[in-house]
Amino acid sequence: MSIQSENEYEDLLALWSDLESGLGVILGSPASTQEFAHRVLQYDRWMQSLLQRDPDVGLYLLFQLAGNSPVGYSASHALVCAVLSHLIAIELGIDKHERDSLVHAALTMNIGMTAMQDALATQVEKPTPEQQDAIRLHAAKGALMLGNLRVTDEHWLKIVSGHHDEAIDKADLRTSPPVTRLTRILKMVDRYAAMISPRMSRAGRTATESARSVIANASAKTDEIGHALVRAVGLCPPGTYVRMVNDETAVVLRRSSQHNHPFVAIIANRSGEMVPSPRLHNTADDTGAQIKSALPASAVRARLNHFQMLRLGAFAAQQ
Repeated sequence: MSIQSENEYEDLLALWSDLESGLGVILGSPASTQEFAHRVLQYDRWMQSLLQRDPDVGLYLLFQLAGNSPVGYSASHALVCAVLSHLIAIELGIDKHERDSLVHAALTMNIGMTAMQDALATQVEKPTPEQQDAIRLHAAKGALMLGNLRVTDEHWLKIVSGHHDEAIDKADLRTSPPVTRLTRILKMVDRYAAMISPRMSRAGRTATESARSVIANASAKTDEIGHALVRAVGLCPPGTYVRMVNDETAVVLRRSSQHNHPFVAIIANRSGEMVPSPRLHNTADDTGAQIKSALPASAVRARLNHFQMLRLGAFAAQQ
């Protein structure tokens, strides 16, 4: 989908923002939410409809949000994890019923600690012993809460209850039930999304560092999931920053058929000064500059004109 005007961009941004805000409301007050499971289903469909319009635009907006602010962390993290789970499920050819269970679990996996998760994102100090206990118990508590909210999908409940279970990494995916693979996907996505997101106590890591970390820390049996993540969003996903070999700074706009070579917009020169007119660059072009390294969002202080960036991305989509 090509964004033709600033009004169209603002409307799209508002839809993503409203989706995240609505998700935050039901996660923050689940007992007050009528037909909770149905509301989660509605948010899933809303997310899918936005991704169908243009998944690269969706990833750009989500990674910009996740990489730049810890405010409202719980809902933002849930939405990023749901989008990544959805894209990985497509990449791995997972059937719709299992994809639904996985994405619904991603949206609700931290329901047992929503308020505390938001507080931890803005907390400079290490978690207190009480907070550590809550973190340790939140997966089981979340599954219990979801059951009390009349969630009847057993896969959904099992994925939530097991998404921090270390034993899940030792299971053989070839002989394990489908829910094991689904849980392992969510566990990896959860770690990856948490790494790229900032806290008051630390800056977020680059997406490339995060991807390589979750793959390196996974057993050989989970390599297929880590590599599916990279194939789905790229080592440098839309919305993340990179340094080029000529020391210019760029923001990634769109994925390409080669996950190491996305389309980018050059936004700063080698001295770090913002350029007045960002220019589109295909990193797969042998005649141009290549990506040297990924950059954390904290390394780029300037505010981007996201409409301008997405317009450049629209030109890339036509190439």
